[in-house]
Amino acid sequence: MTEVAAQLEELRERGLHRRLRLIEGPQGPRVLLDGREVLLLCSNDYLGLAADPRVREAAAEAALRWGAGAGASRLISGNMAPHRELEEALADFKGYERALLFGSGYLANTGTIAALAGPGEVVFSDSLNHASIIDGCRLARAETAIYRHNDVRHLESLLRGAAGRPALIVTDGVFSMDGDVAPLAELLELARRHGARLMVDEAHATGAVGPGGRGTVAAAGLSGEVDVVMGTLGKALGAYGAYVCASAETVDYLVNRARSFVFSTAPPPPVVGAARAALGVLEAEPERVDRLMTNAQALREALAAEGLSAGASTTQIVPIEIGDAEPTMALCERALERGVFAQGIRPPTVPEGSSRLRFTVMATHEPAELRRAAHEVAEAARAIGLLKAPTIAA
Repeated sequence: MTEVAAQLEELRERGLHRRLRLIEGPQGPRVLLDGREVLLLCSNDYLGLAADPRVREAAAEAALRWGAGAGASRLISGNMAPHRELEEALADFKGYERALLFGSGYLANTGTIAALAGPGEVVFSDSLNHASIIDGCRLARAETAIYRHNDVRHLESLLRGAAGRPALIVTDGVFSMDGDVAPLAELLELARRHGARLMVDEAHATGAVGPGGRGTVAAAGLSGEVDVVMGTLGKALGAYGAYVCASAETVDYLVNRARSFVFSTAPPPPVVGAARAALGVLEAEPERVDRLMTNAQALREALAAEGLSAGASTTQIVPIEIGDAEPTMALCERALERGVFAQGIRPPTVPEGSSRLRFTVMATHEPAELRRAAHEVAEAARAIGLLKAPTIAA
């Protein structure tokens, strides 16, 4: 047995082996999964824009006018009018001087954090931040200090210990595995008091939270005040890629120093065109955000009625924590047999002992579908002995 084969076998034994499932057709509230129709409750296409005809047509038009690819990095010859137009629209939408496009959320976080944090500095990172933030901290030449999840007092004690050193505080706005929201007003107050900068990842907040879907920073009334705001185009906006909003000076600095920007081919014009159209739909139809929040609350209530707790979730991300990986995946498969596709999440995505079934709601779901999904998952949990007590603790 080769070393790779042995490691794969170990993953299987620990219930951590993953495989690719095939979705046939576009994203939507219902999809064909391996040839069978199921209710989709694990897509990040929160507003249903990935298959919106206006977004599709914009992608096709951009391909015909500008080509399938950008051809080079934007500092070489890949900088095109669609990139600039989308950046200007995003900056206006988020309330910032400038925006800068990146190829993905992972590239945006790793490149930005590594560029903004240097030797002798400290990055303070929430313990439940996304993997792209964790890896950005690893790539930075600064020290990394992890504070307990949403624990402002712990963060303050760490900031005091680093007094006099330049610092960057980084947090998710909406936490991708728990569905709760960072205490941004308190974090910004701490940052200002200790001379630190604050960066907020709004990957799961843009288009889903706040006034008109402008995110957690806008919801906290802090647009333009948080130093750096990152978001993605591949979730609620239905396309692909990411952006960073900041002051003109900071964006100019990232153009020169963010390696994931400097050394990456520019996002392809069809993707940029799709994202620009999706942003226009969001601005014209903010009621989609309201439907999303209504649906998320409907699912939480339906799960609670079945004896299943969604923990601290207040957003479209609704997890049921199970604990170990094997029963989590058993529940995932049983739910799928009953026509509900909600993905099981295991380490290293979440800490050991906190594996969960993670629902992501869409604005295009019907409340009756969500109630049925809660019932089917509860029945699946009962069938494998996970729902003997009134609730599964989150």
